[in-house]
Amino acid sequence: MPRSTNNPATRRRKNKIFKRAKGFVGGRRRLLRTATETVRRAMRFATRDRKQRKRHMRQLWIIRVNAACREYGTTFSRFIHALNKANVRLNRKSLAELAVRDETAIQKLVQTTLIAQPASKV
Repeated sequence: MPRSTNNPATRRRKNKIFKRAKGFVGGRRRLLRTATETVRRAMRFATRDRKQRKRHMRQLWIIRVNAACREYGTTFSRFIHALNKANVRLNRKSLAELAVRDETAIQKLVQTTLIAQPASKV
């Protein structure tokens, strides 16, 4: 009985790495060891950046809502507090969409929350 090799599995393992290293330059794409190192590093960055994308999107939504609120004389934190008191359950993403696309809706929301909150002491 002839000896068997593990060639197919080895080739599949290598091809998986080279497939992920497709856009890299030079030896990072062609040489197994450097491609493996670079792919591992890229995967770490991808994992980190998936979490950072969520963080950055939330920051963007808050910035947009805050800008819309300041046009009508209040701040983001006071607006959110007043919405919670008024039992309006809109998340930051939908509020940001309203701020960008429907100016009258955000104006009405701000005015209804301004009625609910007392005058500031400053």
